[in-house]
Amino acid sequence: MKRRKQNTFIFWLFLSPVLFAFVVVIVIPFFLGIFYSFTNWSSSARADSVLTFIGLKNFYRIFRDPSFLYSFLITIIYTFLNVISINVVALVLAVVVTTKLKLRNLYRVGFFIPNLIGGLVLGYVWQFIFNNAIPAIGKAIPLLAGFANANNLILGKVDSSIVALVLVGTWQYAGYIMMIYIAAIEGVPESLIEAATIDGANSFQRFTSITIPMVAQAFTITTFLTLVQSFKQFDINVSLTAGGPSTMFMGKPIFGTELLSLNIYNTAFVANNLAEGQAKAVIFFIVLVIVSIIQVTVNKKKEVEM
Repeated sequence: MKRRKQNTFIFWLFLSPVLFAFVVVIVIPFFLGIFYSFTNWSSSARADSVLTFIGLKNFYRIFRDPSFLYSFLITIIYTFLNVISINVVALVLAVVVTTKLKLRNLYRVGFFIPNLIGGLVLGYVWQFIFNNAIPAIGKAIPLLAGFANANNLILGKVDSSIVALVLVGTWQYAGYIMMIYIAAIEGVPESLIEAATIDGANSFQRFTSITIPMVAQAFTITTFLTLVQSFKQFDINVSLTAGGPSTMFMGKPIFGTELLSLNIYNTAFVANNLAEGQAKAVIFFIVLVIVSIIQVTVNKKKEVEM
């Protein structure tokens, strides 16, 4: 019993620095943020001004704000496209590098490397590609002359800018998700594959009937990760499009590719309305939790069915 108490004490002793950091950096700011969302908190307020509790006024204002409603809608569209794109590309890459391919380990490293590049740097690099490299290629190759003015074709329009965000997000994150699929695919018993081959199943049949059901748990994990990552997208959004180009929504001009995280940032630190920005963050958190719970629940049921 004494030995057990000592082990418990040592366990909590080593865990205490992490718990302290978690409480100070995550828990306390989280509940303070909820409190401030019900106040008139603003960075432009005078030092002698009184912090006033205003109830649900901030929440009432944000649901009448066209920019927030549009950002919410465009984030859902972006997330839907990004989750599908990343998972499809990652699964294809995982299947390719788990075959008897020469230099497959080198390919794995190459596909994973973009995930190591910071989102801000990645966004500026791809902005250069869209605005400079692609037009230069279009001018140099007559068959691609339509890309000579790629700035207007890609980052100059809302629809193509969203596609560009999805493209860059997929290029960055697919390699990371690929590693999860690789671990799942390599965990499929070889005996099942051999038995199916003996029974006359071709490669596609083995993949759909054996590999896919056996890696169902990986789909739950990867969908959750890509869903959360897409909803929280900020750095690539800032560096690649900065929320532009502009568009009209509910009769008002707004940023056409301003995702929720960027909208919250602009509200809090550009417009200096910290309380309203915090209220948007609270709504963002609630929506993300609900969507994540639904996604995990649905995927878990599909795992059982498969």
